[in-house]
Amino acid sequence: MSGKPLKGIRVVEVTHHVTGPVTTQVLADCGAETIQIETVSRRGLMGGGGGGGGAPGQKAITGRLSVSLNFVSPKGLELAHRLISKADIFVENLAGGTLANRGLGYDDIRKIKPDIIYLATCMQGQTGPHYSHAASGHKLSALAGFNHITGWPDREPGWVGTYTDFVAPRYNIIAIMAALEYRRQTGKGQFLDMSQYEPGLQFMAPAILDYSVNQRVAGRMGNECSYAAPHNAYRCQGEDRWCAISIFTDEEWQSFCRVLGNPALAGDPRFATLLDRKENEEELDRLVNKWTGSRTAEEVMSVMQAAGVAAGLVETVEDQVVHDPQLKARRFFWEMGPPEPGKDPASEQPYYRLSLRVRQGPTLGQHNDYVFKKVLGLSDAEIAELVKERVID
Repeated sequence: MSGKPLKGIRVVEVTHHVTGPVTTQVLADCGAETIQIETVSRRGLMGGGGGGGGAPGQKAITGRLSVSLNFVSPKGLELAHRLISKADIFVENLAGGTLANRGLGYDDIRKIKPDIIYLATCMQGQTGPHYSHAASGHKLSALAGFNHITGWPDREPGWVGTYTDFVAPRYNIIAIMAALEYRRQTGKGQFLDMSQYEPGLQFMAPAILDYSVNQRVAGRMGNECSYAAPHNAYRCQGEDRWCAISIFTDEEWQSFCRVLGNPALAGDPRFATLLDRKENEEELDRLVNKWTGSRTAEEVMSVMQAAGVAAGLVETVEDQVVHDPQLKARRFFWEMGPPEPGKDPASEQPYYRLSLRVRQGPTLGQHNDYVFKKVLGLSDAEIAELVKERVID
């Protein structure tokens, strides 16, 4: 494709942390003019190009425009309304009801822009007894049950590094694209009430089905799998180097034993069948660890895969960004020079290969002149007065 599929679409957003910015990053990378309304306090949570805050923000705000606007003030709210009236899509991910209480809810916006596509993607949606709960994805991962099934059976629930903030945006994008098509056909906008909690539950579907049918509550199993053995991450040469190996069939087990240089092991009565291997899994893991411990993780992965055995290096972030040959070949990471000195790798969206690349993330208020002058038509004198009144940060 030579064009940008969302060229001509304008998005205005009031987002922070991860879910909202990751959602709008996709729109921006696909060509939409995406304008983020920010304040100094919210910038700290976002972690933008020129502000403080966490790393997710730096990755998530690439390719968009930033305006600094205190929309809590009456004049700031009026400017926000004017800006949104010129948009096709509005996205927010504050706690349920927060923007409605500040004059930026869907009922407020559709009065000034009847065909607006309004996405609210908060923790638990805009209705129900818990709609106003404020939290982050880490807490929703616990609520969705991820933590309960993560870890070892004799220990407390584990902490999940990947959480619902990275699940919900995929559903958000599908809903927005469907709403754009609906508006194209009917001329009508949409209110998209997206609960981050509920998409997370989709990833618990097997456990939920098991409970529904068998009343069995899934628990923590460590690295075990009820229908595979060996099935674990095995220590290799070097500091904290590991390779994951999974064997599901007797044929794979026989191939595995040949790689070990011990084909007779395949007939050992302790390990001859899957049931045997499961009954003696602790001893089996000791044997595998002894073999992998004298080899590099890369070597283990290579020889196992060549023999048809599922194996994968347990990669660190350094492995992914610097050493992974597959990601290098597909140019997944792009070095971007942020306004401050240094380079920062930004990732390509993994589900498309369009003739466009991620663009530099903005500093706070970097595009005030463009938005306030070109989009809203304010004069220099009007902008200066708004700055003086602290309406524009």
